[in-house]
Amino acid sequence: MPTLLDLFSGCGGLALGSKYAGFSTELAVDIDPILSSSFSINFPNVPFLREDVQELSASRLKSLLPSGVDGVIGGPPCQPFSGIGRGVLDDPRRNLLGHFFRIVKAVRPRFFMMENVPGLMFPNHRPLLDAELSSLGKTWHVIGPVILDASDFGAPTKRKRVFVFGFDRKKMAVPTLEKLIESQRARTCVRDAIYDLAASVQLSDDLWRYGDEICTSHYARRLRSDRGVFCGHQRTVHKPETILRYATIPQGAVDPVGKHKRLAWDGLCPTLRAGTGSDRGSYQAVRPLHPEENRVITPREAARLQGFPDGFIFHNTVWHSFRMIGNSVSPVIAEALLANIMPYLCEPRHTRQSKAAAVA
Repeated sequence: MPTLLDLFSGCGGLALGSKYAGFSTELAVDIDPILSSSFSINFPNVPFLREDVQELSASRLKSLLPSGVDGVIGGPPCQPFSGIGRGVLDDPRRNLLGHFFRIVKAVRPRFFMMENVPGLMFPNHRPLLDAELSSLGKTWHVIGPVILDASDFGAPTKRKRVFVFGFDRKKMAVPTLEKLIESQRARTCVRDAIYDLAASVQLSDDLWRYGDEICTSHYARRLRSDRGVFCGHQRTVHKPETILRYATIPQGAVDPVGKHKRLAWDGLCPTLRAGTGSDRGSYQAVRPLHPEENRVITPREAARLQGFPDGFIFHNTVWHSFRMIGNSVSPVIAEALLANIMPYLCEPRHTRQSKAAAVA
């Protein structure tokens, strides 16, 4: 089974997608004690290191990963490059992009996959990325940066992100961009993701069971818990005047006061955003409204829309659960991309070269 080092793991969106794609995560690293607080609950067999990647030396990595890994994956903090953020050029978190590639060079995997926000392509940020890619050396074949949307890979949410892929020519065959980003998944919508949750029955403060006699989509069936129960479905209690205002918002429209978009059953969810931690003002991101009920969506509904199964555990507060989900890479697109890489790792390099020569 091909192995991975997962940097900036957060709650585990990439880890989950890679697991579905057939990879084994040998080590996950993240410094945030809140955003990664449930990682070991969801991945009890994955070694987790709560540490600043800037402090990970080559010798330390060698001791942690004595056999090396096949791939390095990760999404360095996106806030310094976000189009809706301040994008301050002296934000120290910008340096973490360089540390991702420093670790790639230290670990020397067969491939890497890096994810970030489209703002990384802006003129004031792109030179930083280009400089890091140039430092990799000639053995690396780099594909990207390319902007991909999770909805094109079967997720019911519009979530455009920059991906950069690198393949060591000496260690594996290199896929084309077309093969790398192809998707066989059917497109899904909000109804596919959360419609069945409307019939759920609350059993206790944080436990629900699925309701009876409601049609579920293939997407929802794949995410349902085998135990028949799930958590994290706390409905926000709004003020009466707020509920009355929400009642006037049709599907697809936006609340003019709170800027909440009402989800449309047959549409896609807009990008779920994270908000900020207490160190940066504790700002909550605007949450979409449920298509029919006059409230914002629950953490479990957000998780479904992002591609997490109902058995996945988040923080025990609504605020931090949404931060985890908004910061995560959708497991749906992570699985699709890594599954596309898998055949190139499992098939000997010379075999693919022979096939290519025969075709030529």
